Amino acid sequence: MNLPSKEKTGKKTKSKITTPFPSLQMGKRVVCPRCGNDWHFYEVAEDVMLTTRYIQNADGSFTPQSDESSILGEVKFFCGECNTDLTQFHNRLMEMLF
Repeated sequence: MNLPSKEKTGKKTKSKITTPFPSLQMGKRVVCPRCGNDWHFYEVAEDVMLTTRYIQNADGSFTPQSDESSILGEVKFFCGECNTDLTQFHNRLMEMLF
C-alpha cells in the first residue's frame, strides 16, 4: 500500500514512497494503536468448511489422517490483548507468515 508522491527540488523531480501506516514499513512491527501491544494477535475466519479424514481402527476407534479447511467468508485480525480490530493490518500478517 505504497503511495507515490513527488517532491520538487530545483528543475529535477524525484519520487518519494510513503505509506499511510508507519507500522507497515519494511522491518517494522505491527503495533496496536489502542494498547501498544506488538506481540499477541489472532484472526477470526467466518464461514469455514473443515474436512477431516479418518480411518477406523480394528478396535472401533478412529484416527484422523488429514485436515483440510476452506475459508468462505471474511477474515478479521485482532489485537490479542485488548481485542481491537486490526483488520487493516491483515495483509501484513499474510506477507510476514513464514
